Amino acid sequence: MKGLGVNLYPWDVAGAPETPDWIAALGADRVTLAAAYHTVRALSPRHPSRKVVTATHSAVYYRPDRAHWQGSLLQPAEAAWAPGSFTEGTKALRAAGLKVYAWTILAHNQRLGTMHSEHAVVNAFGDPYAWALCINSPEVRTYCALLAAEVASQPDIDGIELESCGWYGYDHLHAHDKTSGIAFDSATKFLLNLCFCAACTASYTAAGLAGLRDVVRATLAPVFLGTAASAVLPSDLLETVSALRIDLASRFRTEVIAAVRAARPDIPVLLHTTPDPLAAGANPGAVPDGSFGAVLQCGGRRSDAALTDLRAYAEAMAKAETGTPQPLAATVNVVGGMGCDRAGLASWAAEVRAAGAQELRLYHAGLASAEDLAAVRTLTELR
Repeated sequence: MKGLGVNLYPWDVAGAPETPDWIAALGADRVTLAAAYHTVRALSPRHPSRKVVTATHSAVYYRPDRAHWQGSLLQPAEAAWAPGSFTEGTKALRAAGLKVYAWTILAHNQRLGTMHSEHAVVNAFGDPYAWALCINSPEVRTYCALLAAEVASQPDIDGIELESCGWYGYDHLHAHDKTSGIAFDSATKFLLNLCFCAACTASYTAAGLAGLRDVVRATLAPVFLGTAASAVLPSDLLETVSALRIDLASRFRTEVIAAVRAARPDIPVLLHTTPDPLAAGANPGAVPDGSFGAVLQCGGRRSDAALTDLRAYAEAMAKAETGTPQPLAATVNVVGGMGCDRAGLASWAAEVRAAGAQELRLYHAGLASAEDLAAVRTLTELR
């Protein structure tokens, strides 16, 4: 069906000659295939030889051109556990008549954040978030633009999807994570997401916010001590900091998209995003401006909030159109073990379409069980 896509890892395809055919048999016409991805441990239940893949660090799954990276401090690592698998996978998928969108992780990179902690997000207490590159760092901006351009230049792709194309922060499913002792609300997490690396400290000073770190630390202290449930900056300061965060994210996003357009002006560019312009993480907020398409996360079961967000984003994208309309896609979780309501999947996908999603991304065909794939086949009204 047109606009029905699935997510896959490159190791789900490379060395598995039957994968393109069973993906096409699901009714999909496209695949979002990881080209640059973060650390992960993943099942690959239908692969003929490998079943559990452990990606030990953030890596790329094509052969990077070292000449392209000359002069860049931050450089990608090729995945030793699945070298060249993205390139092999794209060829096989395209040969089966499927479109391929290159799934590219930008600011979420544990390896580079560990090697170059000075370019990672640093909170008000001086704690580095190694998993989160700071998008205000000139070196990070250069790295992300070069990575997006190199991925866009790969053969046999029909589009590019950019994840973590904006601020990344405190929230992160880390190895054996032990951070649930205090349930932080959104206002508190906003302060925990604020970066105080050298580049951000300079930006605060330039904006007249030289004392922000001390204010943030003092505001957060009662939450850690248990004498307050939330940490909120004074309204005028919050407004100024929020505007600066949005401006810096917009500059980063503009530079990355320009790099992609320079490399491949003919392909769609979609951001994994959310309607909240201050949101940080894998799907950071991005206000539509007509320069990019979007992928919104809608989960695996009915949600009025997700439908509201989708309708609002569709309306905002329509208002922002400046020429060629940009695609709006929605990701629907199809894995029962990750929270999908299999019985309600078909009706939920139909509602998501009706709310404005022109395309669907079914997450994640490579991780799905046989029961999950049977539920996917019930989406007959979408074919």
